[in-house]
Amino acid sequence: MFEAVERKGTYAVKLDETKKKFGMDGLLPLWVADMDLASPECVQTAMQKRAAHPIYGYTVYPQRYYDAIREWMHKRFDWEIEEEWIVPCYGVVPSINFAIEAYSKEGDGILIQTPLYPPFASSVKHRNRTLLDNTLIYENNAYYIDFEDFEKKAKDAVLFLLCSPHNPTGRVWNKDELERMVEICTMYNVLIISDEIHADIVYTKTHHILGSFEKARNRCIILNAPSKTFNVAGLNTSYAIIPDKKLRKAYNIEQQRSGITNGNPFGIEALISAYEEGEAWLGELKKYLEANITYVSSFIEAHPFPIRTISTEATFLMWLDCRGCGVSQEVLVDFFVHHARLGLNDGLSFGQAGKGFMRLNIGTSKEVLEEAMQRLSCAYKEKI
Repeated sequence: MFEAVERKGTYAVKLDETKKKFGMDGLLPLWVADMDLASPECVQTAMQKRAAHPIYGYTVYPQRYYDAIREWMHKRFDWEIEEEWIVPCYGVVPSINFAIEAYSKEGDGILIQTPLYPPFASSVKHRNRTLLDNTLIYENNAYYIDFEDFEKKAKDAVLFLLCSPHNPTGRVWNKDELERMVEICTMYNVLIISDEIHADIVYTKTHHILGSFEKARNRCIILNAPSKTFNVAGLNTSYAIIPDKKLRKAYNIEQQRSGITNGNPFGIEALISAYEEGEAWLGELKKYLEANITYVSSFIEAHPFPIRTISTEATFLMWLDCRGCGVSQEVLVDFFVHHARLGLNDGLSFGQAGKGFMRLNIGTSKEVLEEAMQRLSCAYKEKI
């Protein structure tokens, strides 16, 4: 059912930017967070049907768009939301920036948890806010929240940018952890912006939407999209769910100021078709991705690499602990690029807490991953 699709000639960032990013050809590109797997047939059919109409003009968000999101939240997360809470958006990263502008001013403290997807920190810095890093604790091959430090930092924050599930560590925050973060943020009047774009790709645990917590409802903005789930990131269609009327108004003002308010006709069709018809496909996708994770973990464990795989509870991204290699980050990256010929994400780009780590995208075929592991094995043997 799933196999890697040839992407040459489609202007894919993952391929066409590889040489620019890594400085050489011949790498297996396993970095950008989209998949090499085809979107579900229902999405392809909806796109083809829309493309058959010869006009691609300005497009409104139809009732089915709102209904599809509401029903998805209900059946996937048991969260009943109102239509008026939904704000159509261009993308989660732009939305993070709009939220920073809407709910803070220059110099204000904004709390994040590293290692973390780079645009969180860069969005804070580019808008001249003060970055407050509640660095996650890494123990026994897993990540945990340092709540003592979290509360200390929250005292100086006006916003908390939560990544749930967490990228790059793959952690799914449990109910107790989320409730404690909400409790602390409530105590110090900190607004929570929760990026939940990976919420659909959770394996053995349960994802809890932050907005479903009663105490969080009027002090949070939930950001989501079908982009990671159904591999439609290039369609630039996402949404915010903002239950509080005043917060929603403030967000809308910033988004309108940006001028990025028009709907993408293909993105709208993709979201509707995916949410209405794609649930069975998603179930099969998760089984396939989990098998890929198991394969990579087993291969690395069976070989004498000084590398450990972090337990991946969510996402199609694996976080590799390479600190056992005992080399600098520069040498580590050089090994993966010039010796193993693999294009992975440099862990240091996720903050200082990512030093000694690399991020691997397993959203591809098992055959590609087998080639990647063979390259890793051969390079390691040559180095020793």
